Amino acid sequence: MRAKPIFVGGTASHVGKSWVVTALCRYLHRMGFRVAPFKAQNMSNNSMACPGGGEIGRSQAAQAEACGLEPHPDMNPILLKPTGTLGSQVVLNGRPWRNLKAPEYGNHFDYLLEQVLESYSRLATGYDYVVIEGAGSVAELNLKHHDLVNLGLAGRLDAPSILVADIDRGGVFASVIGTLDLLDDAEASLVRSFLVNRFRGDRAYFEDGIRILEEKSARPCLGVFPFLEDVYLDEEDSVSLEERPDAAGNQSGAPNGSGSRVAVLRFPHISNFTDFRRMPDAVFLSEPVEEVFDVVFLPGTKSPIEDMAWLRARGLDSWLSDQMNHGSRIVGVCGGFQMMGKTIHDPDGLESNVGSTEGLGFLPVTTRLDREKTTRTVGARTPSGLSFEAYEIHMGVTSIEGDGSEPFAVLEDGTRDGMRRGQVIGTYLHGAFENQRVLEELLGHRLPDFQGGKQLQYDRLADWFGDHVVHDVFVREYIEAGV
Repeated sequence: MRAKPIFVGGTASHVGKSWVVTALCRYLHRMGFRVAPFKAQNMSNNSMACPGGGEIGRSQAAQAEACGLEPHPDMNPILLKPTGTLGSQVVLNGRPWRNLKAPEYGNHFDYLLEQVLESYSRLATGYDYVVIEGAGSVAELNLKHHDLVNLGLAGRLDAPSILVADIDRGGVFASVIGTLDLLDDAEASLVRSFLVNRFRGDRAYFEDGIRILEEKSARPCLGVFPFLEDVYLDEEDSVSLEERPDAAGNQSGAPNGSGSRVAVLRFPHISNFTDFRRMPDAVFLSEPVEEVFDVVFLPGTKSPIEDMAWLRARGLDSWLSDQMNHGSRIVGVCGGFQMMGKTIHDPDGLESNVGSTEGLGFLPVTTRLDREKTTRTVGARTPSGLSFEAYEIHMGVTSIEGDGSEPFAVLEDGTRDGMRRGQVIGTYLHGAFENQRVLEELLGHRLPDFQGGKQLQYDRLADWFGDHVVHDVFVREYIEAGV
């Protein structure tokens, strides 16, 4: 059996494509279909280690969970991880392939397209449906000749397509009609319907809007979907951080409900900030502030040497020392752990043109970036005995000076991870602080349950889709018919 594809594209970036794909995956899964997600090319430093090895974008990992599946590299064969001056690290089929700058990337189109189609073919053999997510706008005219991820791919796969528009941004008529007008005939024939996302207010007031859009687009509306609050999904990129509170909005003591004041440094090359998804009131800082926090996190980063220079240029190194002097706990995760050591060496220029840099010196460790990338899921236990699941994605090998230091955790195979030293903690384990008990141990108090866990979030999204989709359009255009 070969899966039927359904393509979900957008009028722009950040219109909610990932949410719609996740909702559709869960909706079809609950209907009893075997369904898998697919995104040919993703640009994100938020990635997830697959249990069988390799890494993919965090959004595709969440979509796999919504389908009741473990993430697999075939679900996201190309992952571009921006590295600053070196362009992007191209992760191909779950493994680092090479670093490329934008002008160089197109030179490899034929080979990368072959890899994408092979991944899709493998994935499609085991499922009833594959829900394919596009990237950015489907009408990126300057990128059409090298399109690996939008309607160029949908056309190769004969995938009936959904166009997602965000009405909350304004300009929904121009975005839907303008996008369709920019498509050529072959591309336009793939788009079977449009979907209006993030609607606020009484839908009855938009009936004329739906009629106008349907008349001018010559396509049915798949649904008007309300703005959905209090659903927490793993974000694809740092654009979502623009919606998070800043320090100025949190000067009045502890954030709501958490009982602790928590800050996260917003590095230019921040990665895997999903580590802090259980801390929705944490503030992301790009410069020093007067407030004293209970915990300050140095998150993962794709370019620890360049972000170390950024941190010093802004005076955040001195600010972190002042925070410690006022009793704050400083916690580094992955690249943040490396930055808290004495030095970081990159002799092969893997993530920076700078050979090495001094770290903050908070921990007696030295890191050397290595060509062999560690990508794995692990089980671990804290010194107090708390068990948790985590994952590693890093190219650094960190050496600890001296003996007798307490690890952050001990892995199932007996390997010691990271270090605890007074107010300072460093770890390579992404996902550790997504575990409620581990986070409570760090903060020193209990936390309210986090919205019932991920599975509830996926079910809420499926309910949202099912309650507002126009069922006869969905069945006719995407379940019963092909292209």
